[in-house]
Amino acid sequence: MESVLDTSSLDPAVLELGQLFVDAGYELSLVGGPVRDLFLGRTSPDLDFTTNATPDEILAVAKKWADSHWEVGRAFGTIGFRKRGANRVPLMIEVTTYRAEAYDADSRKPVVAFGSSLEDDLQRRDFTINAMALRLPQLDLVDPYGGAKDLAAGVLRTPASPESSFSDDPLRMMRAARFASQLGIDVHPDVHGAMTAMAERIGIISAERVRDELVKLICGAHPRAGIDILVETGLAEIVLPEVPALKLETDEHHRHKDVYQHSLQVLEQAASLETGPDGALPGPDFVLRFAALMHDIGKPGTRRFETGGAVSFRHHDMVGAKLTAKRMKALRFDNDSIKSVARLVELHMRFYGYGDAGWTDSAVRRYVTDAGPQLERLHRLTRSDVTTRNQRKADRLSFAYDDLEERIAVLAEQEELASIRPDLDGAQIMALLGLRPSPVVGRAYKFLLEERMEHGPLSPADAEHKLRAWWAEQSESAPAPSEAGDAVRGAEPAAASAFDQHADN
Repeated sequence: MESVLDTSSLDPAVLELGQLFVDAGYELSLVGGPVRDLFLGRTSPDLDFTTNATPDEILAVAKKWADSHWEVGRAFGTIGFRKRGANRVPLMIEVTTYRAEAYDADSRKPVVAFGSSLEDDLQRRDFTINAMALRLPQLDLVDPYGGAKDLAAGVLRTPASPESSFSDDPLRMMRAARFASQLGIDVHPDVHGAMTAMAERIGIISAERVRDELVKLICGAHPRAGIDILVETGLAEIVLPEVPALKLETDEHHRHKDVYQHSLQVLEQAASLETGPDGALPGPDFVLRFAALMHDIGKPGTRRFETGGAVSFRHHDMVGAKLTAKRMKALRFDNDSIKSVARLVELHMRFYGYGDAGWTDSAVRRYVTDAGPQLERLHRLTRSDVTTRNQRKADRLSFAYDDLEERIAVLAEQEELASIRPDLDGAQIMALLGLRPSPVVGRAYKFLLEERMEHGPLSPADAEHKLRAWWAEQSESAPAPSEAGDAVRGAEPAAASAFDQHADN
């Protein structure tokens, strides 16, 4: 790994800020991730600084220099600033008073104490690769714990003992796995051992903080490595127990593959199918990757050994979707992400059988409609789910999915599949049948939607003909007029709601 410090990419605003603090009689250093990234040839608009100035003094020095500021981190010694840098790129800056912090044994919140020196501040940081600083404005490297050497060696160590570091902030154990994913580095055996011994301590960390680290891990360049570390150390048993559960006890006859390793391979393959920023699915895409990891978590609870030696996992897709949604809710994910990932898990088996039996146009339409906005992700998840070593089988499935995508493209061009609606809307249905909003309108709407899915677009005349024929059949079994009127009048609000729901779908 590259270990040459290149400061030429630093924005001039960094040196300006350093000079301001020195002129005011204070120290200021660029610290942590931004310094590490200079060794990696990367720059970020998010910059962290540390100083011996107090929050009030930080404000006095930089408030007028910055374009704006915020004080939400004042209790932790942090003042934030926004400053437009070179090429008009906005820089997000945080300046923090030298500090040391630790967690009480049963607390999720750190107890903050301000420190007195840069070296002491660096010692309390998570890993040596993040415990490097550049004194400003002279750009002198301060690296008392060998962070540059560790970065070059590709190893993750802690400045103090790992037990002390993880006791200060247990979330650092998650960060270790995240850095393995993002940077492709190995966790030092001492760090790995401490993570294993202290895994249960992650339980005091809020679900939101755990979630944020998990997202960064999944979206890293090497997510498989990060997941493996979580599983090996026992952290996954606490934060994502469905994943280690995939390590099904392999039966002596080897009638099913290793579901855990299969899931990690699907994750890797899905990530490889992401596109560039101008493609259909720019990467890294958390929803696709997490669905790939979780797609088979329904298997442990549905595994059955059948007579004749076969093994089955009936309905593991549906079970897995429910488990996925439950876990994501526990981790405080937003509703859109939960619905998207769970939907992909639910649909990941839908394609199988297409290559053998083929699908009607109606089945293709339903596939597209059920996938909805997740179609591009579903394409990639389904292709990634092929991990067989049987090349003939892999080729057959790939060719079949090529064919399905081609059919989807043709039908999409002909019929606007992404926005399938009945050929008559609710207002037209009510006008043609002389109805007010009622459950009957919702049923008519659903009937026409089914016709549209089954047969494709209809002309207005054909749609009206089918609707009137359906209405005639309904009338034959309708209740007496007074009963029907009461039913319609009594259900108008619900009917309008049902219609709106159909219209939104």
